[in-house]
Amino acid sequence: MPDVQASVNELISKLKRRQVEGSHATAKETAILLRTVVSQHRGPNANQASSFIDAVKAVGSQLITANPVELAVGNIVRRVLHIIREEDLSLATTGIGGLSVSAGSDDDDETDRNGRLMLSAASVAAASRSALRAPSLHTLLEDLPDQSGSHHTSSSGGDSEGKSKSADKNSKSWKLKQSVIEAINELIEDIDNCHAQIAEQALEHIHQKYQGHVLAKELVAKDLQTTVITDSAVFAMISRVNMVIVGAHAIMANGGIIAPVGLNMVALAAKRHAVPFVVVAGSHKLCPLYPHNPEVLLNDLKSPSDLLDFGEFSDCMDYGSGNGAPLLHVVNPTFDYVPPQLVSLFITDTGGHNPSYMYRLIADYYSADDLVVQQQRFASRK
Repeated sequence: MPDVQASVNELISKLKRRQVEGSHATAKETAILLRTVVSQHRGPNANQASSFIDAVKAVGSQLITANPVELAVGNIVRRVLHIIREEDLSLATTGIGGLSVSAGSDDDDETDRNGRLMLSAASVAAASRSALRAPSLHTLLEDLPDQSGSHHTSSSGGDSEGKSKSADKNSKSWKLKQSVIEAINELIEDIDNCHAQIAEQALEHIHQKYQGHVLAKELVAKDLQTTVITDSAVFAMISRVNMVIVGAHAIMANGGIIAPVGLNMVALAAKRHAVPFVVVAGSHKLCPLYPHNPEVLLNDLKSPSDLLDFGEFSDCMDYGSGNGAPLLHVVNPTFDYVPPQLVSLFITDTGGHNPSYMYRLIADYYSADDLVVQQQRFASRK
């Protein structure tokens, strides 16, 4: 897959150089790339789902390593892995018309007296979800019974049975790929529409950059009365505020958030003065990892030029000390971690949720088998 590998290398380069930043942009770019990986992947027909999973994990591991701070990359990789598993299960249980369901049987045999496979209630539920889709002409033709097999000899019957099985495998592989691609397209559409859906849920205008002076200009331009304060004045002014509405870089599995730096202080002030602290974020920012996971890099450092003018402070940054180190160090972190006990409500594109409910949403979007995308490497000693 030379073309796919070139696309992978291009996105890796963009992530490393920070040419693609922000949860929304990185999530969409990752989903588009993984759709290309699935569409151009050529694997065995016998177990194509596992082949898809291995291919997505291989690409996803490279993308996550390129910029571990952008947790949305890993989120989308896990979402696509979950899609593959669900579509494979749904496809495997589509033709349940001639199969039996056993809620509780006295024997442990997996087949009934007619030799038909017994399905669990979970499998039937997955099949019923798949049955809601509109049938295609290809599917309808596939379901027609073969009435010519009984007129052949045993030899020709064996050959036709082998060809039928081969054709059936090819058809299932084709349908699995198409179903996965359609589901990824829906995911990309959800990412594109998440801001509009959040706005409908929150009934508020949301600015993506969350920079105070830029946001103030945006609000004033829409004839909204706005008050600008310094970050250090949060505790002094929070008692006059009715509600705090913020964005997040990522929502962790425990209900905590990784947010722009300074918001932990705002959350503490809101908690102290009993002011609701509301977080708005798209579902692509739901991360199934915990803050203490080794895969989670909680922070990144931005350029000191955002805080100080180099020309004005250049004499302080000279390597003038005896040990060769600069006299002035400027640290400009990007994110804060806000624990779940400081969050009052989450508003996503699916509605409003309490912090204690986030694990339920994460269980709907991700599979437990896909939480660890990158395999830990240990150096062997001889």
